[in-house]
Amino acid sequence: MIKQLHVIETNRLLLRSFTEKDIEALYLLLQDKDVNTFLPWFPAKNIEDAKEFFEEKIVCEDSQSDFYAICLKNIDVPIGYITVKQDDSHDFGYALRKEFWHQGIVTEAGAAVIAKLQKDHVPYITATHDVQNPRSGGVMINLGMKYQYSYEEEWQPKGYKVIFRMYQLNLDGQQNRVYRKYWDLYQNHFIETEP
Repeated sequence: MIKQLHVIETNRLLLRSFTEKDIEALYLLLQDKDVNTFLPWFPAKNIEDAKEFFEEKIVCEDSQSDFYAICLKNIDVPIGYITVKQDDSHDFGYALRKEFWHQGIVTEAGAAVIAKLQKDHVPYITATHDVQNPRSGGVMINLGMKYQYSYEEEWQPKGYKVIFRMYQLNLDGQQNRVYRKYWDLYQNHFIETEP
């Protein structure tokens, strides 16, 4: 059963639940090696991989994440997604097809989802990015997130060491709260003076 999310509209975008009709569009996103370089899964090799992703990550009843399809209003076909974990991390993630990069789309979509989360009394969100992917950190900064710390992780399923920067946005006014799970979990952690 597909999780039904609140539909959100912005000036240019429609954010909604994914449906089975979106699998081909999802495949276009998931198969792109450039888009998936910094995501925690390998690029889809075929439409079956996209179907499996849809079933396991998006519609699975045990899924701890909400996946919003990012659609242009005039097309209503997913060009990306925003995901928010429903665990204690409230991890905020996103991906966008390459031809739509550098247009402020993820920032516009992210701001709308964050406003919804605040109305729903989610206390904070976190997000991480590989230090080799500073543009993702730029999106986090544009959304008002603040750098907290960095840590090194053996990244799965890709199996190599990555230094991640952890950003956080407190939505409930408790500005001094820092989500420390990754700091406590990984021995190599530190605060960069200029992330």
